[in-house]
Amino acid sequence: MKVRTPIQFEDYRPPSAGRIRRMLTIQRWYFTPRLLGAENIIPGRPGLFVGNHAIFGVVDSPLFASALYSKTGIYPRSLGDHFHFDVPGWGDMLIRYGAVPGTRENCSRLMQAGQHILVFPGGAREVAKRRSEINRLTWKKRTGFARMAIEHGYDVIPFASVGCDEAYTILFDGDDFQNSRAGRWLLGHPRVNTLLRGGDTFMPVAKGLGPTMLPRPEPFWFMIGKPISTLEYAGRQDDREALWELRNRTADSIESMIESLKVKRAAQQLPGWRRRLLGR
Repeated sequence: MKVRTPIQFEDYRPPSAGRIRRMLTIQRWYFTPRLLGAENIIPGRPGLFVGNHAIFGVVDSPLFASALYSKTGIYPRSLGDHFHFDVPGWGDMLIRYGAVPGTRENCSRLMQAGQHILVFPGGAREVAKRRSEINRLTWKKRTGFARMAIEHGYDVIPFASVGCDEAYTILFDGDDFQNSRAGRWLLGHPRVNTLLRGGDTFMPVAKGLGPTMLPRPEPFWFMIGKPISTLEYAGRQDDREALWELRNRTADSIESMIESLKVKRAAQQLPGWRRRLLGR
């Protein structure tokens, strides 16, 4: 990794909620995020927030974390995909704002320190959306979050987001790339294949507002579900059946909330300027 900022585990002090809100003033005005389900949180009981990641992965998580912080006083430490921390400057900024590379060791240290943690099990693959994956989980066979939660006795707190994926129209996705002559040729080069993880992390070519990459001003909705206790799985962190059961319970909760949020968003009354920009 190219980061130089040391990671603080036990002694990390987050920025104030006001500072975070000021940093996101434009995004909050543009996307008008709403957070439901904050009453499900027990602030004094550390939890592992697990949710669906949106296209490109840089808009949804800051707005969710800011809304959570403002409503509950909880500032979650994010587990990020390794590629973020390979980008000079960007990785250091993420660490200053509490993120850490998503390794088992880093997660364990945060849990030992009693930190609230935020993770998107789909990682880079989930933000590299295909047309068929709008508001869908793309977790493959990953159960790492379940293993860590069981091992450390953490509640899993499922959450969902809807709106960010709708802010873009995908023109060319990873499937198109892998099936194209140029894509097959590029993936035939080991370095490119490794960088793109066999094409999994090919970021889609998309448009937002008009022909631009500026996202459309879609309202963002977030929902937090009821915590899932891992006490019944105590000592079973190496039991594949337990890991899959917890994983599936979490996924079912998230998918149910996504469907609920779709209905709420569809019924939302929008101001005129937003309807005009969205073509409604």
